[in-house]
Amino acid sequence: QVQLVESGGGLVQAGGSLRLSCAASGRAFSSYAVGWFRQVPGKERDFVARISWSGGGTIYAVPVKGRFTITRDNAKNTVYLQMNSLKPEDTAVYFCAAPDAYNSGSSSPSSYQYWGQGTQVTVSS
Repeated sequence: QVQLVESGGGLVQAGGSLRLSCAASGRAFSSYAVGWFRQVPGKERDFVARISWSGGGTIYAVPVKGRFTITRDNAKNTVYLQMNSLKPEDTAVYFCAAPDAYNSGSSSPSSYQYWGQGTQVTVSS
């Protein structure tokens, strides 16, 4: 079992920055990848970024590449999403997710079995 808690969301003007945190507990944190996703009402949950268990491998969705950076601190059981140059279209609820022991986690939401409650990010124009 894995429990995830996101924090750091809020209201920011376009061009600004936010850093989201995802604190994990339960299964050994350094044994699994973590993904970030976002969702707006009425739409599917979209992939944002993923980081490998070691932090050595990262992938990003095209809309955020070059603006967002995913990192992790295994000593603190926390994954971060640094979001720079924010745009109004980045407005969404952001979720972090972890796979169970039988999955590795990818860019597909279905490859993750544990989810946080989400944190709202609102970017004003």
